[in-house]
Parts: sequence; structure tokens; C-alpha cells
Amino acid sequence: MWEVAGGYGFGGAGADAGLYERAVANGVQVELLDAGELGRREPRIAGVGALFVPGTGIVDYGRVTEALAGRVRAAGGEFVMGAEVTAIEEDSDGVTVAGPAGSWRARRMVACAGLQADRVARMAGVAVGLRIVPFRGEYYRLPPARSDLVSTLIYPIPNPELPFLGVHLSPTIDGELTVGPNAVLGLAREGYRKGSIDLRDAREVLGYRGFHRVAAANVRTGLRELRNSVFKRGYLAECRRYCPELTIADLLPRPAGIRAQAVLPDGTLVHDFLIERTERSVHVLNAPSPAATSALPIAEHIVEQLDN
Repeated sequence: MWEVAGGYGFGGAGADAGLYERAVANGVQVELLDAGELGRREPRIAGVGALFVPGTGIVDYGRVTEALAGRVRAAGGEFVMGAEVTAIEEDSDGVTVAGPAGSWRARRMVACAGLQADRVARMAGVAVGLRIVPFRGEYYRLPPARSDLVSTLIYPIPNPELPFLGVHLSPTIDGELTVGPNAVLGLAREGYRKGSIDLRDAREVLGYRGFHRVAAANVRTGLRELRNSVFKRGYLAECRRYCPELTIADLLPRPAGIRAQAVLPDGTLVHDFLIERTERSVHVLNAPSPAATSALPIAEHIVEQLDN
């Protein structure tokens, strides 16, 4: 993975050096490169310097989850998909989860509800002050002729005040090259189509004082993200800051994702993992990027929580 200086939020060699020092302190294998070395390794990328992290990789996460699901089934586990949960009752012996499709009983429960994490926690009786605010991450894919544009992942320097990574170039397992995501306020927690609005979700976001404080503190950033979502040329401009040869014709449609961002009442965007627990349940209320990458260590931590 390359993190290209001069990009999102930071810019400059000082930012590069600061990230390098933090990476070394955390035991990450990393190289600090100047502009000349960056240009030699990635001649189509522009930047004043870069961090190269050789241990970074990519996976087909769908296949990873399918493999994990196979292990769960082999151990006697069951998957119930698309079932609405309307009630959670916990007593001294276990937890009952119920909905229109039926009810399920277990000695312990782990809730990793993502976009519905705050609602599920409240349903279970957890006093949750935060609220999940959805942010759409809109992606594009590049034409097959551009698949050799870079040899590895290219990330801009992120803004440390925001838990978003910025628009980046990512090769995929199947040979595509994607660009994105941005971070645009969503008005529907499950609204993957552009322009989706859910009245309940919209009311909860727009009426939440924590969101008001986030919006007031990030007016320029929010307006820029909205502009880049509406106008493809604005999105392109973000990409061209580190890959100048991209053109508007290179940005082909790709499905969007939605980030479940926990926001505290004082307007703090939660950057780290946030887990609450009761006697018989564990609730994952915030799992920021790279949650998928860290899924197995997170699972080990949750199991430890259950055991304790």
C-alpha cells in the first residue's frame, strides 16, 4: 500500500514523517520514500513523498465470509437471513431474540448490527447515548484498459480529524481497479441507491444534536463531498490530485457502500472500536475501517468478552 503525501487533509513531508513515526511505534513494517523514489516505483502517481507498507494485501471478502459460514455450519450453527428483530429479552439464563419470522434462544448473544447497532442495543436495554449516522461511500471502477495504472494500493494522506480514508485506488482480486470512496451523508441507513430517503432514518439524523455539531464543525468538508457526489468532475478532481492522467471517461459506475458511523451527543465522530456489554450480551456499536481486515482479531476479543 502506498500512502501518497500531498493528498487528503494533510499534505507535505511533515505529515508523511508523522505517519511514519506512528507506524514504526506500532510495529508496522514501512518505508518512507521521497518523490523521486515514489515516481520510480509508481510512475503514474504524483506526490511529494509516500509511505510504502509491503505487508498490505487484498482479498475477496465474499469468499472469506463464505468459508467462515461453512465452518459455522459444520459446527452445527444455523444462519437465518432477512429476519426482522423486534424484541430482545435477557434474563439470568440467556437471551431471547424475537421477530415476525420466529424467536431464538441462546445462553449468550453477540450483536454486530452495523447500521442498526444503536437500535438493537436499545432494544436489548443497553443505555446508548450515541446514534448511528449513515455515510454513503460512492465508488467508481476504471476501464479494463486502465487496470495496469498502478501496481499496488494508492491512498491519500487522511485527515486525522475525520474517520474517513479519502478517495483511493484499489486493485481487486478479479483484476479490476476501483476508485473511491467519498463520504456523503445518507438519509437512509439501508439506502444503497443514490437519492434514497427513509423518513424515519432522516428524522433521526437531522434531529440529532450530535449530528448538528458534526455538521457545524465540518461545513466545508461536507459541502465538498456533496458537490463531488453530484458532479462527477469534482470527484475526478480528488482523484487527479495523485493520479493526474485520469479522465472523466475513466469513472465507470460501481455499487456504493454505507458506513455505519457512531456519533456521540457532543458531536464526536467515534474513530475506534466501541463495544458495550451486559451480563449475557456483547454489542459492537462502532467498527471503523479496517473492520473487515481485523474481523478475526475482533472476533477473538469478543469471545474473550463472552468468556469473562
